[in-house]
Amino acid sequence: MKEYRKHLDPQLLSKIAGLRLRVRHVVEGYLAGPHRSPLHGLNVEFAEHRPYSPGQELKHIDWKLWARSDRFYVKLFEEETNVRAYFLMDGSLSMGYCSGGISKYDYGATLAASLACLLLTAGDAVGLSILDNRLRERLPPSASMARLDSFCRLLEEHVPTRPTQMGPPLRRMAAMVGRRGLIVLVSDMIAPLEELVAGLKRFRYEGHTVIFIHVIDPAEAEFPFEGRLRFEDVESGARVNADARQIRPAYLESLRLFRRRLEAACRDNGADYLEARTDQAPDMTLVRLLAASAPILPPSRGAE
Repeated sequence: MKEYRKHLDPQLLSKIAGLRLRVRHVVEGYLAGPHRSPLHGLNVEFAEHRPYSPGQELKHIDWKLWARSDRFYVKLFEEETNVRAYFLMDGSLSMGYCSGGISKYDYGATLAASLACLLLTAGDAVGLSILDNRLRERLPPSASMARLDSFCRLLEEHVPTRPTQMGPPLRRMAAMVGRRGLIVLVSDMIAPLEELVAGLKRFRYEGHTVIFIHVIDPAEAEFPFEGRLRFEDVESGARVNADARQIRPAYLESLRLFRRRLEAACRDNGADYLEARTDQAPDMTLVRLLAASAPILPPSRGAE
């Protein structure tokens, strides 16, 4: 692990040219220590109905079919070892913010591509869409290792220049994704909470397992500014003059409440939430993500 630790400092990592090379360092750093497979469970797909036999678990009875036929049948399922992962990368203007070594976009892209690399190595399929105020470029899921090159190239070629509007692209993505799988949203979550929660609920309704990776810059998390300053919204251009020390308590409390509500919404809807600070080593963020994420066992469509 020590061999790679010096390379995984976010400020040094940001100086490595090429996302593919950064991914190699992150994955090697992750694999150098104790780790778990990104495949925690199995996708479960419906196979067929069989007549109910006494002693079988009641939870497998298809009650809708019973209502239509007045006979008891149980659902049988087949297990698939492959996961289809759909990465949604926030490519909006706010993701370009950087107070130090690496921007939120570059850090998030490194995390997404590193996790995609681990999934591809395990034989799983990964796809990618970039969103801002609408759904941009899209790569359909593929289990070929060649997918990592196009995955990284798409992330590298994108430049965050447009404002954030999560609602429409999340709705469109939910409508486009077919077979149940894993949805990974990598974003700074600078959007109305109701838009994020609505997207989360839609994905869960469609039967997907969902992970929200909340990328945050240390300056956003700590608000270390001093004196009377002019603050500017990077997306709208709105400006306000304020004393940093006076507004710090209100800002930090607002941020705390937003994160708490978003995390609670994820928990209540059976999704995973992970805060990823850009001043933390990406391989260690992967360790926390893969250690804490729920088994990939998508529920049935329409499950509450």
